[in-house]
Amino acid sequence: MTNFKKYIFSSATCAALVLSLNVTAQTAPPADPPKNWHQMDFKADGFYGISLNNAYNFLKGKKSKTVVVATIDSGIDTTQTDLKSILWVNPKEIPNNGKDDDKNGFIDDVHGWDFLGGPGGKVDYTETTEEVREYNRLKPKYGATTTAPEGSEKEYAYWIKVKTQHDETVTKSTNESQQLSPMMNALMVTSGYVKRELKLAPSATFTKKDLDKIAATTNDTINQSKGVWSQMFEQVDGDNSKVIKELSDYLAKLNNDINPDLNARKNIVGDNPDVQDGKPYGNNVIKAPDASHGTGVAGLIGAVRGNGYGIDGVADNVRIMSIKGVPNGDEYDKDIANAIRYAVDNGAKIINMSFGKKISPHKDWVDAAFKYAAAHDVLLVQASGNDNQDMDEKPQFPNDTFADGSGTDADNVVCVGASGAKVDETLAASFSNYGKKNVDVFAPGAKVTSIDTDAEFNTADGTSFASPIVAGVAALLLEYYPTLSAKQLKQVILESATPLTGTMVLKPGSKTDKVDFTTLSKTGGIVNAYKAVQLASKLKGERKN
Repeated sequence: MTNFKKYIFSSATCAALVLSLNVTAQTAPPADPPKNWHQMDFKADGFYGISLNNAYNFLKGKKSKTVVVATIDSGIDTTQTDLKSILWVNPKEIPNNGKDDDKNGFIDDVHGWDFLGGPGGKVDYTETTEEVREYNRLKPKYGATTTAPEGSEKEYAYWIKVKTQHDETVTKSTNESQQLSPMMNALMVTSGYVKRELKLAPSATFTKKDLDKIAATTNDTINQSKGVWSQMFEQVDGDNSKVIKELSDYLAKLNNDINPDLNARKNIVGDNPDVQDGKPYGNNVIKAPDASHGTGVAGLIGAVRGNGYGIDGVADNVRIMSIKGVPNGDEYDKDIANAIRYAVDNGAKIINMSFGKKISPHKDWVDAAFKYAAAHDVLLVQASGNDNQDMDEKPQFPNDTFADGSGTDADNVVCVGASGAKVDETLAASFSNYGKKNVDVFAPGAKVTSIDTDAEFNTADGTSFASPIVAGVAALLLEYYPTLSAKQLKQVILESATPLTGTMVLKPGSKTDKVDFTTLSKTGGIVNAYKAVQLASKLKGERKN
């Protein structure tokens, strides 16, 4: 799940956080947009959301049909108030009886499946990146070779690609670890000073609001500690304990690039990820300690609307099927291929995929799963990625440019970039990947608020959050227009995204270069639920199943 974590610790963010250690005086930060800005209408509210209220006004009085949406992610908190009533329930499975009642190969898969699980309820949480895994797999064969052995030219060329990416990743992870490790120490120390100043117990937590309770003082240590945490809370969301945990998890991921544990999969899951033999593996642990990311994704799609709690999801009549296949690190091709097939076989009509990586050793397996979804009229919605890169030049995986040359733009796949709240130079999120050919549309993904585990909430950046907003719009369309095919859903989403011609924005990754927003995606626009339902209402459905 490289760079798809809730909090994007990009090079720019790292620099900002390092700088915060030396802050003693605070300047007023830019005002955050409203918590529900991603659903707002630009003309009515001044924030470039998806015009969701207008869509519901248009749909008023119409009946909807329940749509099953699968999330291939880190799992979800099945006890979350906003989710527990909309979880998909396998109708043929008797909960917790230790049997495969429906004979689908998965024991007690009541709400979904965990392809990272193992015997005894264990879960493979932290993995390294794919290029690190592949580098170590191929190094014994090619590490001392400078030319391609006869008959192995293709694999040797792949090795060179893997080695180049591996070296780049390890260098980046090493640099970030060297930056962030002192910060972790500083956060632990300054957290103690803040707690003592607030007269909190050592085990207590504090938030951004609590810092306002610290009175003016000439004590430089207290001022600096307050300054550090003020800056930190501008970068990430939550209390001090949550911030430290997120940073600790990210450091663990970096360390797993530098000093990889290459036996975690074997020791926990027990299968061979390089062999697609059809044998069952995994377990039914959906709520795991790392379920935060998947919980937020699920909430944006379909969190219960109008219950006075949490957030309102985009779609109002969905069932969320949770499939765990994404660790803190890169996902395995085998798991993603099997997760897609599981979702399709169990009735999902839309699959959200908020993950991605730079190397795909078994792309043919994933390609086959993409085609399987297409054959069963299932829409795949995926995040473009958070590396501010041109995907037309440097692709992320998975993608719908198939390795066998059979296609370069699948009718059932929508790739989503992330946009901001204001129509100004920041409209294209600075971290978002882009591409005139390979990114279809943009959607809100900067400072988006969703639910989190354990009744918490989270405001985060990432195409990880832009993708489920589009998946939610697709689900809304299918709820009220159930005869629309996956191809038509994609067509409606793309055609209803009005090109923002002439809107000059900072090119993602740059602080100076400006480009026309329309050059960053195929549509040149941002998803719009209101225009989408209007367009859908005029189409004759082509769905056959």
